[in-house]
Amino acid sequence: MALDSSSLRDLARDLGVGTDYWGWDGVQRDVADETLLKVLAALGHELASDEDIAHVRAEREDAAWRRTLPPVVVIREDSPRTVAVHVDHGTSVALEARLEDGTVRSVQQVEDWTSPREVDGVLRGQASFALPDGLPLGWHRLVARTEGGESACDLVVTPHRVRTHERLGARRAYGVQAQLYSVRSARSWGIGDLADARDLAAILGVRHGADFLLVNPLHASTPTSPLEPSPYLPVTRRFTSPLYLRIEDIPEYAQLPDFARQRIGRVREEVAPWNDRADALERDEVMDAKDRALDEIFAAPRTAGRQAMLDAYRAREGQGLEDFALWCAIHERADSLDPARLEALQARDPEAVAAARTELADRVDFHVWVQWQLDQQMGQAQRAAVEAGMRIGLMHDLAVGVTQDGADKWALGDILAQGIGVGAPADQYNQQGQNWDQPPWRPDALAEAGYRPWRDMLRSLMRHAGALRIDHVLGLFRLWWIPAGNSAADGAYVFYDHDAMIGILALEAQRSGTLVIGEDLGTFEPWVRDYLADRGIMGTSILWFENDHAGNPLRPEHYRELCLASVNTHDLPPTAGYLAGDHVALRAELGLLERPLAEELAADEAARQKVLDVLIDEGLLAREHDVEDVVLALHRHLCRTPSRLIGVSLVDCVGERRIQNQPGTDEEYPNWRIPLADAEGEVVTIDDIATDARTARLLTAVREGLAQG
Repeated sequence: MALDSSSLRDLARDLGVGTDYWGWDGVQRDVADETLLKVLAALGHELASDEDIAHVRAEREDAAWRRTLPPVVVIREDSPRTVAVHVDHGTSVALEARLEDGTVRSVQQVEDWTSPREVDGVLRGQASFALPDGLPLGWHRLVARTEGGESACDLVVTPHRVRTHERLGARRAYGVQAQLYSVRSARSWGIGDLADARDLAAILGVRHGADFLLVNPLHASTPTSPLEPSPYLPVTRRFTSPLYLRIEDIPEYAQLPDFARQRIGRVREEVAPWNDRADALERDEVMDAKDRALDEIFAAPRTAGRQAMLDAYRAREGQGLEDFALWCAIHERADSLDPARLEALQARDPEAVAAARTELADRVDFHVWVQWQLDQQMGQAQRAAVEAGMRIGLMHDLAVGVTQDGADKWALGDILAQGIGVGAPADQYNQQGQNWDQPPWRPDALAEAGYRPWRDMLRSLMRHAGALRIDHVLGLFRLWWIPAGNSAADGAYVFYDHDAMIGILALEAQRSGTLVIGEDLGTFEPWVRDYLADRGIMGTSILWFENDHAGNPLRPEHYRELCLASVNTHDLPPTAGYLAGDHVALRAELGLLERPLAEELAADEAARQKVLDVLIDEGLLAREHDVEDVVLALHRHLCRTPSRLIGVSLVDCVGERRIQNQPGTDEEYPNWRIPLADAEGEVVTIDDIATDARTARLLTAVREGLAQG
């Protein structure tokens, strides 16, 4: 039986699925009915007839009446809110709030004239309760008591606004943006690590007065090679990649017998020569070498004090850590497992999982221990940054999502949508759209889980972060869902409870003292940026993309104040490459353009020239100039903006030209595998940065520009 398109589209909108959208070109487009059906199926609603639509509507209306309390209540501090409680008609009910500190607040019932409703043959009634004023921030519990027992749900009281950025005072801050894996020292194992982050932060803070170091996402990839090179395609966003461990900084390393340390030294010698390579990074070999060293150190005895610290870390991270460690252990043994058993484990069969926890307990302990080492080294890096004078320290980066076959997908189950990838519709830089093939949160399932997976991830990430950058923060409002088999352009927006998502983000940031920066680029509704600013979430401004309504470069005084402003981003070439049009030439080479190359080059050059003309008009750039002159002028221009944070890319400091990542590609380009090098293609180490004249000129210009502003 055919579905009525109008009824389908009405239901989709009621379930938070957009049936149309505005493209980057200002054209409104409809989502195909077939796409809507696939998206609704991923939300748990298989529809084949109009009767199915009617059934879903009825079930949706009955659902709230079946349960006594909602799955979770998220409010802003001191905002009036009533809570509907459902019980069998005629049953008395009392409601109380049990706070984190153990105190109890009664919740007063208010008049509610809602008529009873018959659900599953039982007449159900509704009572309303007004939450008391003055509830403290935090995760509390609402408890409804009837003669038949108690029902409870989380009550999350969130701040109106994150105020952590206010500690910076009137003095604006600047920092350096780096792809940590690409920045190495003579002490590295071929890949930049947390000790390198510590040293780089110290150099930037002491020698150049920088206030933060923004690094790429450090999320975990698979525990064995081959590793996914993209830091934005992790297996989990909560835990960290062992690739970033500095082996020699693990305390037990120093306690090893001489022969064991010599053996680890020989392992390091196998990969250390890659520190001098400027052409490409070798993650797989480095990870294999570090795994061998970690196995050796893990076997060494720990003092009672160290064991107590490990136990405390394990207790704090809880079941999420245990599940991640078990997934890693299973992944290690996958090739040797019986296919039927592996299938049961992948399907998370309870008996198979319980047996694996016992059988693989030693490897689970190992992966827990590795995460503890990472937690400690991140803490050391953040402390070093602050001791070096940085007012913010490390700024971590939160990726949009995870891989389809990773630890989060396994552990979180149906909280992540099945058969869906996240991406973006076409825009002027990716004219065929993008599919990042990452399973999104199911908004209904996330709410049913009380948003605890979101909270737990934020807590782990913010533990040692002076700031957290959230890639594609617009995804807390809506995400572009692409059903499996569809093109990137053939998707639909699915909307989230942004008040709850951002409220919880604000709560955890306020508690940990973490600044929050949202990467709010792309297509969005105009009110979204205002909402984020009202909640104290800083935005992102990329100089090349900041234009006024007439399409001209935005004057510096018109930039937003509450944002991180920078010249470029990791998805663009360094400024030297951008000025040469490298990004256009590369997209043409890879077949990513929708119009002729000459036309695209002309349009891009015209846009760049508009910016250069502004710099000339401002007296920041002479008509005769070289690349470094332009880089200095662009950053001096940014310093004239009111933006509270200014970001300087490390690649621009040293003259690098190669692009780190070309969106819309996989193996067609060596994304995320480019070591840091200078304009001549020579490797630049962290020790070089300490004395590099070009770096000093750029960072001095920024520091002086901010002082003058």
